[in-house]
Amino acid sequence: MSKQAVGILETKGLTALVQGTDAILKAANVELTGPMKGVGSALVSSIIKGDVAAVKAAIEAGAEAASEYGEVVSAHVIARPHEDTETILPNSAKSARGKK
Repeated sequence: MSKQAVGILETKGLTALVQGTDAILKAANVELTGPMKGVGSALVSSIIKGDVAAVKAAIEAGAEAASEYGEVVSAHVIARPHEDTETILPNSAKSARGKK
């Protein structure tokens, strides 16, 4: 995962997350990692990874789109995370579908 970034978008409500994630994936060349995660109390999140600049641009676009449909709780980018951080991230969407 070196030279990459991780972006997290957390919203209150599924509709806002879906709209935000759609905007994220259309805004830049990033990869969605695994399925959406539900935290409880209507909090849901999606995680992306890619180049630092792409992730920053995508998270900004996603947060703006999601805020039109619900409450954005958090939109955060971790630039060049430690390689052990990958152990707590969901598997990539491609490998989750069996297309590694």
